[in-house]
Amino acid sequence: MKPRSLMFTLYGEYIQYYGGEVWVGSLIQLMSKFGVSESSVRGAIFRMVQKNLLQVRKIGNKSYYSVTELGKRRIEDGVKRVYTTQSQTWDGMWRILTYSFPEEKRELRNVIRKELNWTGFGVISNSTWVSPNSLEEQVIEMIETYKLQEHTFLFSSSSIVSHDNESIINKGWDLQGISDEYDIFIETFSPKFEELREKALNNLLKDDECFMERTKLVHQYRKFLFQDPGFPRDLLPPHWSGTKARELFWNIHQLISIPAVRFFESFYEPAPDREIEANRDKAINPFRKIYM
Repeated sequence: MKPRSLMFTLYGEYIQYYGGEVWVGSLIQLMSKFGVSESSVRGAIFRMVQKNLLQVRKIGNKSYYSVTELGKRRIEDGVKRVYTTQSQTWDGMWRILTYSFPEEKRELRNVIRKELNWTGFGVISNSTWVSPNSLEEQVIEMIETYKLQEHTFLFSSSSIVSHDNESIINKGWDLQGISDEYDIFIETFSPKFEELREKALNNLLKDDECFMERTKLVHQYRKFLFQDPGFPRDLLPPHWSGTKARELFWNIHQLISIPAVRFFESFYEPAPDREIEANRDKAINPFRKIYM
């Protein structure tokens, strides 16, 4: 696991429900369970602070880190997409974003491409991205965050005159490739589910094992956020592998969440000047209706 990506997983799965701030010592101990060294943790933190994803508070000789507004937006969007059920029906509207950046803003253009890919847009021609999902709010927020008003246009349309919907989907996304990746996830985690369920039936599950398995599970499943656009089900092919993968993810997650959170709590240390009211129920079950 790359330290920065693992840190996003820990914030999204656990830390956000405990005040959103953590002592660096707790972070080092938790990440060491995955073979990440202290120097690698501190290096990742330094780079995330530089990129305005993390911010620090010093209390005495201790440092406490929380996500910035930019980092919070990325984490909350990711958590919602991981735990939100897919809509059954499409509203019939395409969201179309076009942009044009001057050469001196080439780096910003690359950042926006990554943001759009993360959000679930597909590129159908140079500087033209589309999505059938209702993402207007997220796109407007992205435009405002990066001050792109002079360089972008966002449209919506109920039809594309020159192509049918299937042609647009095939041009913008590789659904077969995504389905193949879901099949690999299913092949990998189905035996793990059976192993964990057997241990649970025999009261052999350990807290540290559950913490590691839940974190690895979410870490692997989060990768689909960069691939799967999260289409409404009536735009997906028959027997979509993503549905079975999601059910498997949910089953494993719920099986091991209580001991996993218990282990996290044993290492978590809040800042002494903050009285944390932990939202433990949401940490255990992020599938609650707040994300539905």
